[in-house]
Amino acid sequence: MISRSRFAAILPASVAPLRAMKKHIFIGLSLAVMAALPAWAVTLHGTLAQGGMAWGQVTPGSKVVLDGNPVMVGPKGNFVIGFGRDAAHVSHLVVMGPDGKKQTKTLKIRKRKFSVERVNGLPPKTVTMPPEWLARRKVETGRVVKARMVFTDALDWLHGFTIPAHGRFSGFYGSQRILNGKPRSPHYGLDIAAPVGTPIVAPESGVVRLADPAFLLEGGIVIIDHGFGVSSTMFHMNTVEVKEGQHVKRGERIGTIGMTGRATGPHVDWRINIGALRLDPELLLKDKNGKVTTR
Repeated sequence: MISRSRFAAILPASVAPLRAMKKHIFIGLSLAVMAALPAWAVTLHGTLAQGGMAWGQVTPGSKVVLDGNPVMVGPKGNFVIGFGRDAAHVSHLVVMGPDGKKQTKTLKIRKRKFSVERVNGLPPKTVTMPPEWLARRKVETGRVVKARMVFTDALDWLHGFTIPAHGRFSGFYGSQRILNGKPRSPHYGLDIAAPVGTPIVAPESGVVRLADPAFLLEGGIVIIDHGFGVSSTMFHMNTVEVKEGQHVKRGERIGTIGMTGRATGPHVDWRINIGALRLDPELLLKDKNGKVTTR
């Protein structure tokens, strides 16, 4: 899990004050320098890497923009940002304070190498969908999109994440998938293999936005909204034991591991999103100190 930490990277308002400083404190991998700065300076925690998530807090009433896209800022100034699998090496974070002052920080995003995963033995229709599946599939994907695009002021995501099931990591975020010998989209989750019936718990507290036992490819699926557009998704569940609209607590049982949908063995595919942006759950588990890292 990610614990709360005082470790932070303070982004300076300008370069000039840094030259006047007599004492520099280097944070993480030289991400920034801590200094006496205006109250609206940005504080970042998290992972600056492809698939990573970072979060911070600004003065309430500020505006935050990442690479030209507006970022949700909560009533207390909290915000969360992410970087996709193929994110560029550089991102630009802009904060406009309530007083109109603007600061810009260039973030260096760590490039990662992703493996190739070959999955054989899948039912052919789950690799190349038959025409009769298309209408149903359109409804299912629409439900997923709707569930992931809920943005509330809840801060459950800020408390960190725990693993949703105990088992062997069998599939990894970002890996290029070859399904039955055919190249397909990269994998965007962390697969955890365990026997059918192994409990699955909520990785963090939140509201269940989608719960269905029988999607065509995902099988049993649950999506939990943790606030600010951050969501957890679990696929291939044998049983789904929660209902849409239900509030669940971190560690609360939500179902069991199965091999429903497009699966060759029992496992849960755990995914983390910020809206439509797909992130790496494993990074959130490994970054236990809340440090900004480029691992």
